[in-house]
Amino acid sequence: MERRSFNKTLVSSIAGISISQNIFSHSKIRKKLGVALVGLGSYSKGALGPALLETEFCELKAIVTGTKSKVNEWKLKYNINDNGVYNYKNFESIANNDQVDIVYIVLPNNMHKEYTIKALEAGKHVICEKPMALNAEEAKEMIEVSKRVRKELFMGYRLHYDPYHLECINYCRNKTFGKLNVVLAEFGYGISNRDHWKLKKSYGGGALMDVGIYAIQAARYCTGEEPISLSAKEYKTDQTKFNEVDDTIVWQMEFLNGKVANCATSFSASMNNLHLGFEKGFAKLHPAYTWRKVSGYTSKKQLSFPSINQQALHMDGISNYLINKIPHNNVGADEGLKDMIVIDKIFESISNNGQTISL
Repeated sequence: MERRSFNKTLVSSIAGISISQNIFSHSKIRKKLGVALVGLGSYSKGALGPALLETEFCELKAIVTGTKSKVNEWKLKYNINDNGVYNYKNFESIANNDQVDIVYIVLPNNMHKEYTIKALEAGKHVICEKPMALNAEEAKEMIEVSKRVRKELFMGYRLHYDPYHLECINYCRNKTFGKLNVVLAEFGYGISNRDHWKLKKSYGGGALMDVGIYAIQAARYCTGEEPISLSAKEYKTDQTKFNEVDDTIVWQMEFLNGKVANCATSFSASMNNLHLGFEKGFAKLHPAYTWRKVSGYTSKKQLSFPSINQQALHMDGISNYLINKIPHNNVGADEGLKDMIVIDKIFESISNNGQTISL
């Protein structure tokens, strides 16, 4: 099956909400929605920009950058005219651009709240990259603005459209291998650039905010529940390098009826796994969270799906929802807030020497 054809026929179930549809069928496209990318770093250049060349329901119409040297390359590659080029000083004027329907925030974590609110107040729908904000209170403020201006706020949760993760969720909901009892979720990598903003506290850096959030997400959408308590510990392999931010964190989340998720994240260790332990079998993804290629198997078989573009599916899913009211795969702002609540509690437990914290 060709990738574009497969993209249209995903059947999914996310966090207890069943979404079974030919997600792009029986839909009359009013037009492709215009997307503005705010921040042209490596993720925009390597993933989001190219994905917008594949999307059916949206297209790149504007860019926002503080680096003038990037402008011409993006204009030429994506056919963006001068009216679609903005910087951070004139960003609010994007309100006057009726070619832009969605603003995608791809900035350092400490800038998510500010530019999400600016975009919402400019009359645009917003997709915000993870993590949603620096803490749950900021996330709540963002949601309040979204409701006040009556514009939608979404999270950049691409794995909600990945077939391997959707299959694992279906195993959990359908009890294919019996009841789910244990989740093992871990994501980490060695960060080498000591000057990277992800190593700066003021930017909202640290492993938990960067990649640990994937483990939180996986535990939540596989169980279909919110944790009722958690405990966490932090470890530093380099006191100088990780002076401002967390390096390695391990935490345990308890769910109803004895279900447990053991999770880890790190800026000094490579790990990329999701293991689901059921009564009568298991499912394992490795690598689990990459946007290039997920792989996995169960106690019964190797998993194999046609190649897809997670980012293209994610942005098309949101755009199709906005145009045709076809339900999206649970990537709304409430999901981002729920993750921030867990993150806040993890840091609280660490600051209290691993004390168990109720949620």
